[in-house]
Amino acid sequence: MTYTVNCSILLTELPLLERPAAAKAAGFDAVEFWWPFATSVPADRDVDAFVTAVRDAGVRLSGLNFNAGDMPGGDRGLVSWPARGKELRDNLAVVAGIGDTLGTKGFNALYGNRIEGVDPQVQDAVAVENLAAAADAVAAIGGTVLVEPVSGADRYPLRTAADALDVIEHVESATGARNIKLLADVYHLAVNGDDVPAVIEAHAASFGHIQIADNPGRGAPGTGTLPLDAWITRSQELGYSGYIGLEYKAPIETAFDWLTDSRTVENAASAAR
Repeated sequence: MTYTVNCSILLTELPLLERPAAAKAAGFDAVEFWWPFATSVPADRDVDAFVTAVRDAGVRLSGLNFNAGDMPGGDRGLVSWPARGKELRDNLAVVAGIGDTLGTKGFNALYGNRIEGVDPQVQDAVAVENLAAAADAVAAIGGTVLVEPVSGADRYPLRTAADALDVIEHVESATGARNIKLLADVYHLAVNGDDVPAVIEAHAASFGHIQIADNPGRGAPGTGTLPLDAWITRSQELGYSGYIGLEYKAPIETAFDWLTDSRTVENAASAAR
């Protein structure tokens, strides 16, 4: 199984530029990040430092978010935010440039919260335009735009896989874009009450990416009650062949103990056979 470590939620005890090397030291060959800069168009030196940190660590940048605004402050994306459309559009070239340099193929475009005083239909129309522009920006490097249902954000309108798939279908039918797929974060789907096994049965072969965390608590696999192994295995049986994103909360000292324990069990079972 090929995991990729989300270095925006894991290893956060370290400075951001040290996290790719820490992921490599823990045995991983790929990392992913939320947007790692404070602005949509960071200074060239900051982009260069980020690229160098990933390259020098010897890991692949498997996924990168477009700028999603002030995430700690509650923002969840700029895609459907009319007043920040230019900011997002300016971000597209920077994201595509980083992706081209580092061989990144997955680009998460968080939809954005509903904005007080703005007609939701207006927001949705803006989202169609921006998602099509994002898809066009990364198409030249073989990239895929990912659309993600999210939990824990009351004003975020995409809560189920069906919500995200409706948006994707609308963009495809309105613009002809074909490189937009569902990001199946099974933690978010489960917390929001979606039927995760049904989503997997219907759509796993066309998932753009899978991310995992356990529930309750958004902790490491095995700390909660979600059957993550079974969901991943079934997704792969149905045709999913991409990375499994580790997007959970855990202290650096024990962040990957579950994987060591899992490998010990697997090795013991193999030896018994």
